[in-house]
Amino acid sequence: MSIIIDHLSHEYETGTAMAVKALSDVNLQIPDGQFVGLIGHTGSGKSSLIQHLNGLLEPTEGTVYVGGEDIFEKDYDKKKLRSRVGLVFQYPEHQLFEADVFTDVCYGPKNLGLDQKEVELRAYDALKKVGFPDDSFYVSPFDLSGGQKRRVAIAGVLAMKPEVMILDEPTAGLDPKGRDEILDLIRKMQQESKMTVILVSHSMEDVANYVQRIIVMDHGSVMLDGKPQEVFTHIQELEDAGLAAPEVTYICRDLQKKGLDLPEGITTIPEAAEAILRAL
Repeated sequence: MSIIIDHLSHEYETGTAMAVKALSDVNLQIPDGQFVGLIGHTGSGKSSLIQHLNGLLEPTEGTVYVGGEDIFEKDYDKKKLRSRVGLVFQYPEHQLFEADVFTDVCYGPKNLGLDQKEVELRAYDALKKVGFPDDSFYVSPFDLSGGQKRRVAIAGVLAMKPEVMILDEPTAGLDPKGRDEILDLIRKMQQESKMTVILVSHSMEDVANYVQRIIVMDHGSVMLDGKPQEVFTHIQELEDAGLAAPEVTYICRDLQKKGLDLPEGITTIPEAAEAILRAL
């Protein structure tokens, strides 16, 4: 399902001395089925932007079209929107609250008005898709590890069968193994379902390895937008915005300075290994 963000602006505490412009005339088109990385320093507008995409925030100016419909039209059904555009928050404990895992995952589809059999089938299918073990279906979500909580939070959104999934820092606080497992899971889901996925991350390596397109936010506006190989050639601009390129990109730049004939835009270790072998 496609998303069009049209001249979107948002100001917090409008009309007061505490007014802050979080978004300023943002214009973006995200086609159906694209895997997008959204990056930017703290305060760049990332969280404000994604909260507009399923109607948690209303714009000061502009609007958002989801599947061709203006989601801020007066009579637009926000309940329908939130079944189509799922949001997984940065801290999963903020959206896990039932007594056990299975009941928690049932919560979303139950609120869609589905019959109990369909609700339970969706919950079971979603938990299996995220690799959650059967023998832990009825444990308290608060007894789970960080990685398990992420899986349950993702399952809770998947059970609503969204066409767009937004994940806000889904790997925050996880160890490298847990981070890779969650990102591999997200990529597998996106490839199998062809859903639109928006991954918000501070990790340049994560977005370089997984997404098709990167949108860089800075001071509430879109600073860069393109394929990872294109975006990460703008190293100085990224650094000026408080960001960086992936570590391997810096290594390849240093090797270029030492005379090794490497192409621009290397962003992953496999790309670097292949290019270095060719150059040697």
